[in-house]
Amino acid sequence: MNYSIVVAAALSALALSACERPTVVVPSAPVAVVAVPGPAGPQGTSGAPAEKGETGATGATGATGSTGTAGSTGMTGAEGEKGEKGKTGGDTIVVVPAPTPQK
Repeated sequence: MNYSIVVAAALSALALSACERPTVVVPSAPVAVVAVPGPAGPQGTSGAPAEKGETGATGATGATGSTGTAGSTGMTGAEGEKGEKGKTGGDTIVVVPAPTPQK
């Protein structure tokens, strides 16, 4: 049943399309229009020279900047405190091990 509907639809589409014959339209050949230049005309006269423009005005001179004040030198810092005098050796013994031989 499922296939019979599909087959019937396909056959009806073929039958309807077989009866129609499309009209063939043959386009006419395009006509190319080519412009052919004629002989060159006489040369025109030269133009008049342009007038010279006026010179612009000179700008005003800028004002001179003010001189800044020189900075004062800072004061010398206070002297640091002195360290205590070193003490002489006491009962401390320092043992230095012998170096290991190179291999």
